[in-house]
Amino acid sequence: MAVETEHASVNGRKKPQRPQRTHREVADELRARIRSGALRPGQRMPTQAQLAAEFGVERQAVRGALRILQSEQLLTNVSKGAPATVADRSERPPAGPAAPPLPTTVALAPRIAAAFESEHVEIDAVCLTAVSLTLAIGEPLRQIHAGRLKPAKVDVRVLLPSGSIDLAFPVPVAGRRGDGDPVHERWLAQRNAQGQVLRHNLLALRATHGIDVRVSFRALPFTPPVKLYLLNREEALFAYYTVTRSEAQIGQESLETYDAQGVRSMLFAFEQGTGLRDTSFVEQSRLWFNALWETISSELELTD
Repeated sequence: MAVETEHASVNGRKKPQRPQRTHREVADELRARIRSGALRPGQRMPTQAQLAAEFGVERQAVRGALRILQSEQLLTNVSKGAPATVADRSERPPAGPAAPPLPTTVALAPRIAAAFESEHVEIDAVCLTAVSLTLAIGEPLRQIHAGRLKPAKVDVRVLLPSGSIDLAFPVPVAGRRGDGDPVHERWLAQRNAQGQVLRHNLLALRATHGIDVRVSFRALPFTPPVKLYLLNREEALFAYYTVTRSEAQIGQESLETYDAQGVRSMLFAFEQGTGLRDTSFVEQSRLWFNALWETISSELELTD
C-alpha cells in the first residue's frame, strides 16, 4: 500500500516546464537561420502558428521576433496575415566592415523608422542638440498616427552637454564673452527647444495611442566630440563632429565661430550579429553609454 502511494505521488507529479523563450531568443534563432542560408532570400517563412508551435511560445512572441527581423531588414511583408518573406539581401543596405558611411540626414531616419517596428523600442543617444534625432523620429510618429505602426513600449534616453559648462564648440573664434555669450545662448536655446519637442511628441503617444513611453535626459559635464545612437540594443550608429570655422548671424551681429554641423556628419553603422567587429562595437558602445548615464551625468531639465 505504501508502495502504491509512493507510485501515485511520482506519477501524479507534473514535470517542470521549460521557461518559454522570449521574442528576442526566437529572433536570434531565426536570424541565425537566415544568415547561414538555411532560410534563403525570397523564401516564404513558416506561418506564425507553425513558428509558435516549433518554439513553444505564444504568437505574440513570434510577432515580436518577426518585427525585430523586419527592423533589421532581414524580412519583408511581416503582418498578421500571410507568412513573411526572407528579404533579398541585394536590396538591404550593407552592414559590417563593407558598409559605407552615410550622412546623418540620409542614414538616421530610415533606421529609426525600422527600430519602431519592434514591440519594445529602445533608443539611446549622445549628441550636441538632438536636432537629428528629433527630425528622424518624425517619420515613425507619422506611421504610428496613420495606424501602420504600434509599438507597445518606447524608451528613449538622451545625453546632452550641460548648459553650465564652457563648450569646446560652438564658440566664437575670438573667445567667449562671459555668461551672456550669444553663441552659447543660441546653442542652449536650440538644445532646450529640440529636447522639449522630442519629449512632447513622444509622450503624446500615451494619450493618443496608449503606448507606454518614457523619455529621459541627462547632462554631460563635457562637449561630446562624437554622436552615437543605439537602437534596440542591436545597432550602433556612430559619427564624428567635425569642427569647422564658419560665419554665424546671431541677431544683428555676424560672428566667426568654431562649430560642427551634426546633420551632415557621416554615420557609420554597426549591427549586432554581423560579425565579431560589429557585435563588439555595439556591446562596448552600450557599456560606454550606460557608464556615462549612471556616473558623471546629472539631471537635465531642458531649462538650464
